[in-house]
Amino acid sequence: MPGKESKRLLLELEKIRRDVNREIMNPAIPELSVEDIRPVITMASRARLSYLQELIDISKISREIPSHEQISMLARRREAYEELRAAVNALETAIDRGYLDVIGAE
Repeated sequence: MPGKESKRLLLELEKIRRDVNREIMNPAIPELSVEDIRPVITMASRARLSYLQELIDISKISREIPSHEQISMLARRREAYEELRAAVNALETAIDRGYLDVIGAE
């Protein structure tokens, strides 16, 4: 269990992280609204759909092990989906931690 000095240092590190992230990110990304974020979420959702559709399409063509090309396409669609999902999560974290301003936020 961390001692008082360790806890104090961890609190200070969290404040520094919050301040530095806000100083760097906030000027670069304008104040966001729900409508600014909607296209980002829509893009990630479409990538998920593309990934799942590819899987279903492969299953309709082949009941055996998919071909190398089919697996390669599925992997590319998964990579796109996972990258966009991670980016949306990073945006959500940046908003949640106060690094970015949001219109209408209190």
